[in-house]
Amino acid sequence: MLAKGKMVGFLVTTDYDQAKAFYVGKLGFEFISLDQFALALKVGGHHIRISKAPKFTPLQGTVLGWEVADVEAAVGWLAERGVATEKYPFVQDKERGIWSPPGGGKVAWFKDPDGNVLSVSQH
Repeated sequence: MLAKGKMVGFLVTTDYDQAKAFYVGKLGFEFISLDQFALALKVGGHHIRISKAPKFTPLQGTVLGWEVADVEAAVGWLAERGVATEKYPFVQDKERGIWSPPGGGKVAWFKDPDGNVLSVSQH
């Protein structure tokens, strides 16, 4: 039953306007609604609900990620929109922040305005 359902992702923000500007304005998510419970967005047929909290500490790991056909192209697309990738010490491509894990593939990470870690990956 769950395997056939659509995923709903949940994030936290301290500022709805800032979150909407990032996810809708920079990443191109579809705005659904904003009410007293959450900022609701749609991306790739899935929903993201962003709840507001007066303060919070973001997780240190990735909270949302997208599998893409070409990480380099995705990183370029993000850069065009003013979204910088994280330059973690272990990544091989220090300029673009792209990691090539053992066994193949590529991953790049970036953060939203609240510090939530997001990623794009190619497998």
